[in-house]
Amino acid sequence: MGRTLFDKVWNKHVLHGNEGEPQLLYIDLHLIHEVTSPQAFEGLRIQNRSLRRPDLTFATLDHNVPTIDIFNIKDEIANKQITTLQKNAKDFGVHIFDMGSDEQGIVHMVGPETGLTQPGKTIVCGDSHTATHGAFGAIAFGIGTSEVEHVFATQTLWQTKPKNLKIEINDKLPTGVYAKDIILYLINQYGVDFGTGYALEFTGETIKSLSMEARMTICNMAIEAGAKYGMMQPDKTTFEYVKGRPYATNFDQSIDWWQTLYSDEDAYFDKVIELDVSNLEPQVTWGTNPEMGVNFSSPFPEIKDSNDERAYNYMGLKPGQKAEDIELGYVFLGSCTNARLSDLVEASHIVKGNKVHPNITAIVVPGSRTVKKEAEALGLDVIFKEAGFEWREPGCSMCLGMNPDQVPEGVHCASTSNRNFEGRQGKGARTHLVSPAMAAAAAINGKFVDVRKVVV
Repeated sequence: MGRTLFDKVWNKHVLHGNEGEPQLLYIDLHLIHEVTSPQAFEGLRIQNRSLRRPDLTFATLDHNVPTIDIFNIKDEIANKQITTLQKNAKDFGVHIFDMGSDEQGIVHMVGPETGLTQPGKTIVCGDSHTATHGAFGAIAFGIGTSEVEHVFATQTLWQTKPKNLKIEINDKLPTGVYAKDIILYLINQYGVDFGTGYALEFTGETIKSLSMEARMTICNMAIEAGAKYGMMQPDKTTFEYVKGRPYATNFDQSIDWWQTLYSDEDAYFDKVIELDVSNLEPQVTWGTNPEMGVNFSSPFPEIKDSNDERAYNYMGLKPGQKAEDIELGYVFLGSCTNARLSDLVEASHIVKGNKVHPNITAIVVPGSRTVKKEAEALGLDVIFKEAGFEWREPGCSMCLGMNPDQVPEGVHCASTSNRNFEGRQGKGARTHLVSPAMAAAAAINGKFVDVRKVVV
């Protein structure tokens, strides 16, 4: 019987153990940031251990970074986490994409942009959205602080191999519908736990037609479906993206192997989901987890349990209302889900020549300094600023309430991020997950509108 893409990469990295039991995996790349690494470094010091492979460990600063004045860190805890990572990187010989450096940015953007993320690698990071890198045909997953320390010390990790779930997506996306809508729809239809215990492989003609940036958006939110892993077959689009990037110096030696990374025709999948996107609508979440979403044209659902009731109460909404009824106050364009150049370009097409609605506070936070520079070279910063958006420095920003960028209590925010949990964007903040195009159109109109009628 043939093997899946996931099986091929997994099996190549097993150092010890039998299938069905915990197996020891070799880790090719360890990405770290300031929030989940301090305790792990301290663990090495306490045990008088060195970092096993500093050359395979790369650090960036993202979660706590201010996006207005990046060197003016007023929060004592944030400042301590940032300075601690800077010191740890120096003490243990780790390359750091430091504050203000050309490569600094959100960890899941820095990896691909620098060429560190490559097909066939095992990649870990103390961050739940590490599955983003699976868009390149890598096994990439988030780990806890104790696991971070284990990788520091051994460059290995014990893991139990998951089952395989194929998500086959076909047909052409309608105008005004994007990769973000695909993953939000899947989670809305199948729930926030349909991927639990599985490695997800996204495949089909729709996936093959997407850019690498769009593919990363889908894999980024595999965790929101309950899966640790989201993967896609590397192809010509992948190889062209990787080639020539600073850390992709092994391209010519690796390309032959990369081209073997696909699921064989007779590979067995434990479960298969099929999706035809020809009639897919823009998606908007109404509740407090990504499953609580609707097609733009659909009313919010009836209350079916206490979770729904709590979500409606928290969000200040009612069954039967529609997305266009939400009184928005903030719009956030950013995060590791949707702060890449193509996301900002798409949003700028809607924003250009228009003004942000008087009731809206709108901010744009490029996910990395690379994206910021590229966007500014295209004049996107001018388009956004002339419309009334704030143009910020790179970082995680308003995706999570761990830095100065927070949504005020009780205010509804159209967000291109990945989570709409209670308090995620600040105490009492009410988050609605949408595509960059939907967020941009909402900023101009002061409410959600059908972006299919805006994009031409």
